[in-house]
Amino acid sequence: MTILLTAFEPFGGEGINASLEAMRLVEPPAGTELVRLTVPTVFGRCTETVLDALCRLRPDAVVCLGQAAGREAITPERRAVNLRNARIPDNEGFCPVERPVVPGGEAELHSTLPVEAMCAAILARGIPAQISESAGTFVCNDLMYGLLHALRRRGIAIPAGFIHVPCLPEQAKEGEASMALACIVEGIYAALDVLPPDAAKRP
Repeated sequence: MTILLTAFEPFGGEGINASLEAMRLVEPPAGTELVRLTVPTVFGRCTETVLDALCRLRPDAVVCLGQAAGREAITPERRAVNLRNARIPDNEGFCPVERPVVPGGEAELHSTLPVEAMCAAILARGIPAQISESAGTFVCNDLMYGLLHALRRRGIAIPAGFIHVPCLPEQAKEGEASMALACIVEGIYAALDVLPPDAAKRP
C-alpha cells in the first residue's frame, strides 16, 4: 500500500509549520510505502501540486496534514466546505473573501478517510484527538475540498482527507495550546496505521 502524505510549508510569516515537521519524521506503518510531499500554502496551487503527484504516483490513499493554531488535539477533519474566506493572505498575497473553491461545486464534501477509527487509534496511544466538523475556510480547506472534488470527478475511489495538528510549543503564543512534536508524530503514525491495505478501489 502506498500512502501520499502531504504537509504545508510555513505561512503567515512563521519559519516553521508543525505539520511539515511531523511529516518529515513520521515512519510508514508496516507494509506501507510513504511518499512525502510539501505543498505550497497557496490557494489553488496547493491542490494542483497534490493532483500532479497523484497522477504520477497513483497512491492507494492520500492524507493531507495542516497546522491549526489554538487546537489542543490532533483533529481528523470530517468535511470541507466550498468556500474561500481568508483571515490572512496566502503565501502569494491572495486573500479571498466569500469565494467558492470550485464554482458550482457541492456546498461540502466529506472525508473518505476512516476518521472515527483514526481518532480512536490516536486516543488509544494517550494522545489528545477529536474529530473536527470542518476544515475551516483557509488553504487547508481549499486543498481538502479541491482534492475530494477532483477524485470524485475523475472516478478515483481512494481514501483521502485532511488532519489538522496543533502548533508546536515554540510556535504557540503565551497561553495558547500546543503539542510536542514527538506526540504529533506518534499520533499521525497511529492514524495512518488504521488505513486498510485493501481500501483503494480503482475503477
